[in-house]
Amino acid sequence: MRDLTRITFDPEVMGGKPCIRGMRVTVGTVVGMLASGHSRQTVLEQYPYLESEDIDQALAYAAWRSEEIDIPFPQAS
Repeated sequence: MRDLTRITFDPEVMGGKPCIRGMRVTVGTVVGMLASGHSRQTVLEQYPYLESEDIDQALAYAAWRSEEIDIPFPQAS
């Protein structure tokens, strides 16, 4: 996977959720807007401090995360 340098994690920002460049805009917000039918242009208008590459990396991160396999830990009895 390529480096996603624009996706950041900081427990002090949005509770550690993946964000765009340390700002208070989560990957989930960007991907959610696109998934609900908003255009890239609308996202950029709503968040004028974002750049097109931010959207590209948010989508790449979401695609990568969707392919991850979560393995549950056995519960102690």
